[in-house]
Amino acid sequence: MKRVGVLTSGGDSPGMNAAIRAITRTAIYGGLSVVGFFNGFEGLIKNKFEELDLTSVGGQMDKGGTFLGTARVPEFETSEGQKKATANLKKLGVDAVIVVGGDGSLRGAHVLYSYGILTMGVPASIDNDLWGTDYCIGFDTAVNTAIDAISKIRDTASAFERTFLVEVMGRNSGMIALYSAIAGGADCVVIPERSWNIDSLCASIKYGQERGKLHNLIVVAEGAGHAFNIAEQIKRKLNIDVRVTVLGHIQRGGTPSAFDRIIASRLGAEAVKLLLSGENDKMVGLTGHDINSVFLEDAFSKRPIIDDDLIELVKILAL
Repeated sequence: MKRVGVLTSGGDSPGMNAAIRAITRTAIYGGLSVVGFFNGFEGLIKNKFEELDLTSVGGQMDKGGTFLGTARVPEFETSEGQKKATANLKKLGVDAVIVVGGDGSLRGAHVLYSYGILTMGVPASIDNDLWGTDYCIGFDTAVNTAIDAISKIRDTASAFERTFLVEVMGRNSGMIALYSAIAGGADCVVIPERSWNIDSLCASIKYGQERGKLHNLIVVAEGAGHAFNIAEQIKRKLNIDVRVTVLGHIQRGGTPSAFDRIIASRLGAEAVKLLLSGENDKMVGLTGHDINSVFLEDAFSKRPIIDDDLIELVKILAL
């Protein structure tokens, strides 16, 4: 193996640039040349790339987003697009590709493997929804962004003695909602992995009111239900003023946290080392403090388990 490609794909997450930096510098340290492909798998299909060196990845570590760009590319889902991408890689003499992204991105890496390209995946997803790693790059920053907003909203909620619903990102994963609910001192959390009903939610709010709480703060993952609809149901049942804040895409951006920079650096470097040692079709991950690796297909087809103790902790701490 002499030449490795790197791309970022799918939703952007803070820390992707740190991962690209680590991949590039570790590869060069190992005697490899590095090609960065622009806009995810589109770069493979349209041959949009740049030779990366030590200088080109300098000054990127503290920036959010990804300087290589990212995209969702329907053309790569077709056999024609896949064959075109593979042919371009072979023409460029790229022996291996490291894909930094979430489940859809790692599926793409697995496709390249099926065409004979050496592949390695680096988990980057603010939803933290990949199996085989405790943390994905970007999750910690997204949670910190959410709790910063929640803390500000609580000040207003207390001042006006209101109930606030804060909707965070997470179509299929309640990880951001659960972690930000604990760290932000929320009274309730609503996530797509667990069933919920409006009566128990209202009972919790009423209990808080009866014991003299000045506000109620509920964190809702977007995939569990629309916050505005939930708010309307609460208004009808309890006849109280309910306000909604949807945090949206601010959770994707911003300067990556120290934790995200560190794991991005560790995981990016390890992806190169595994390729150099002969490993293939794997995703690097973090279990506890240790780096591990799992097969790509397991990473994107299995789901991480939500810890019921954390859900219970939200209830206990809200008493």
